[in-house]
Amino acid sequence: MANADSAVTASLADTITNALTVKMFSAFGKEMGVFAGVTDDEMRKRNRAWYFQNFMYLVQAALIGSLEFAGMAVAVNLWAIGAITTGTVVLIQIYILAVFGHLWHLGQSLTKITQSLTDAKEMVDIFEKELDVADPEKPEVCHMTNGHIVFDAVSFAYNGGTPVFKNFSLDVAPGEKIGIVGRSGVGKSTITKLLLRFSDIQHGSITIDNQDIRAITQDDLRSTIAYVPQDPILFHRTLRENILYGNPHATEKDMIDASRKAHAHAFISRLPHGYDTLVGERGIKLSGGERQRIAIARAILKNAPILILDEATSSLDSASEQHIKAALDVLMRNRTTIVIAHRLSTIQKMDRIVVLENGTIGEEGTHAKLLARKGLYYTFWQHQTNGFIE
Repeated sequence: MANADSAVTASLADTITNALTVKMFSAFGKEMGVFAGVTDDEMRKRNRAWYFQNFMYLVQAALIGSLEFAGMAVAVNLWAIGAITTGTVVLIQIYILAVFGHLWHLGQSLTKITQSLTDAKEMVDIFEKELDVADPEKPEVCHMTNGHIVFDAVSFAYNGGTPVFKNFSLDVAPGEKIGIVGRSGVGKSTITKLLLRFSDIQHGSITIDNQDIRAITQDDLRSTIAYVPQDPILFHRTLRENILYGNPHATEKDMIDASRKAHAHAFISRLPHGYDTLVGERGIKLSGGERQRIAIARAILKNAPILILDEATSSLDSASEQHIKAALDVLMRNRTTIVIAHRLSTIQKMDRIVVLENGTIGEEGTHAKLLARKGLYYTFWQHQTNGFIE
């Protein structure tokens, strides 16, 4: 019954999360059928649990009744031969009723305890599960200030599957700006996950300023990196709180300045409540481009030595992208920057472009040098339409 109840909750959450997809495919009836299926299954298992519980109560009542009958039969027999008085028989009956009453309640309590333990099993399983990424028992003091990133002979695979990287090595000098491109699934975003320790490598090492990222706490590591994801998610709070999340101690002037650089101040000023506007759950009240600009403003305000942009301009129109590019040029100044891009127009000015192929570096160099080489990057460039790889 507990497993079926969890399945109902999971089905409902999955459908609500994908509400837009349900609408687009006119699949409301289909989802109603799916939900009806899991609720029917829960009902059947709940009924079985209820019948079993009643059967247990029936057996318990029968046993108690039999014991009470046997006890009173002995007492009456003793009274008949004069061994005990009538008052003693009444006293025995009172004691039997009191003891059996407690036994009845004890049986019900045991049933409820068993049900509660069953409901808690999934929670206990989560608590007992080992962390995939854990902080060291004795973490080192973080001294990552320059942003010198080194991937040294890194090998990594998700959940023991096909390796994404095998003996992958990459050296990013302090303040260097590199773009990473390649076909889908080649491991571009995986580089950022490994660098942020969302996943741990199986072999090799990743260091920042000659310090292994596994030797410090995850909080210390991520405090040195400003990350703008491809699909930023905002808190159901005000725009002010979402922007200041990158640096809660920043002043109002710093926040507005970061918003201007991210080309967000203009649209925020047009809102009825300005920076005090609530953005809705996951930022649903804002467009994709507006959410991305808020995420960029948050990264600007964080002022970390390392900047990671994972398709950070993918949801922007061309006019906004030009403004954001100018802001990003300022943001990337004196910072080690890694830009993950499908839109090659966003990385033309990078100090170095790294082309990933089959878990290794297929080629690298500046935009001009890679085009002159007429290799994989040149093929990507030739297949572009309006800056996108077809």
